[in-house]
Amino acid sequence: MITFATQHLAMSHDDNKMRYAQRGVSANKEDVHAAIKGLDQGLYPHAFCKILPDIVAGSDDHVNLMHADTAGTKTSLAYMYWKETGDLSVWEGIVQDSIVMNIDDMACVGCVDNIILSSTIGRNKNIIDGDVIKTIIQYTQKFADQMSDHGVSLHLAGGETADVGDIVRTIDVGFTAFARMKKEDVIDSNISPGDYIVGMASYGQSTYETDYNGGMGSNGLTSARHDVFHHEYAAKYPDSYDHLTPKDLVYVGSKKLTDVTEVDGDWLHVGKMVLSPTRTFLPILKQVVDNHRSSINAMMHCTGGAHTKVLKFLKQDVRIIKDNLLETPPLFRIIHNESGISYKEMYQVFNMGTRLEIYCKDKIAAEEIVAISRSFNVDAQIIGRVEAADKSSVEVKSEFGEFTYS
Repeated sequence: MITFATQHLAMSHDDNKMRYAQRGVSANKEDVHAAIKGLDQGLYPHAFCKILPDIVAGSDDHVNLMHADTAGTKTSLAYMYWKETGDLSVWEGIVQDSIVMNIDDMACVGCVDNIILSSTIGRNKNIIDGDVIKTIIQYTQKFADQMSDHGVSLHLAGGETADVGDIVRTIDVGFTAFARMKKEDVIDSNISPGDYIVGMASYGQSTYETDYNGGMGSNGLTSARHDVFHHEYAAKYPDSYDHLTPKDLVYVGSKKLTDVTEVDGDWLHVGKMVLSPTRTFLPILKQVVDNHRSSINAMMHCTGGAHTKVLKFLKQDVRIIKDNLLETPPLFRIIHNESGISYKEMYQVFNMGTRLEIYCKDKIAAEEIVAISRSFNVDAQIIGRVEAADKSSVEVKSEFGEFTYS
């Protein structure tokens, strides 16, 4: 049961692009894609992340992977919530966000073990104190230990923590990940007609999580925090946003960070729900890859681009049909009702409850992968299929309507 604010009128795609741009972000990273156009795409141009020859040892039978990412503007919301509540645990979530945005991308090409991590943290020392830094650094080891309990080895190589208050308003937390793996174990994206699509949930509480996860992940945070939370935070936390943003786009929602929402019989802060750490699927994927690697044609981490991300990794024209998606959790309904963003746009920006997709060659393997996920208390099901087509597209058939993207 959940109570929503009065729903705004849905916005057009052009209106949303303008809002994103005025807030200093891009939903589809057009500038980045233009900048890297024509650059070397590695050994497998359609793979989910760049794969290099084995530069470390020079083996023709191995490959190297290196991946870098951050928690993005989610740190700004963590700063506000921490100042409001004194809850340091939100910084643990920020560590997990920035690690998972690396390791789960790497898992999508079959790399599910023996990953080296190095952190890069830039903070404003006048705003972010030593307790926050201590929490971040110590939780990095704690997260690695948790993954080790599930057969996933993460090796910490230290990193850099710099006081750069002239550049960073609050704090920026990022990680770089490196791994070496056998070339024969690489999962190159080869999505084909006849594939079954398994979807895994971003929300709920897995066996390896200590709290309910709202399912947000680390994408769409600039939009979500400004559209959901109350304008009082603009004056209260001027360090939390870009002052070049038009004032009528800064914290324009109705929610307070500590407003509560009932989810599955528990009362949760809306701020804490948005700050739910990005779920890692590595404990699940370690079992999936170890047992079903040969049945997998691709894996997609539905981060930037959400349900349309798969369009960037196709070798042939196909129609991706998602007509049996997992339940949309309360958090995304709140974002929709506060922002007025159309549901078509929502599926391009947010995972909407389904954040990992596995494209399987046969139904039996798909059903067994679903069972593995559910054994970790992460909901999963066959959410769709792949058909032949003259032009590539994604069709989302949801409770909110049917949407086509190409």
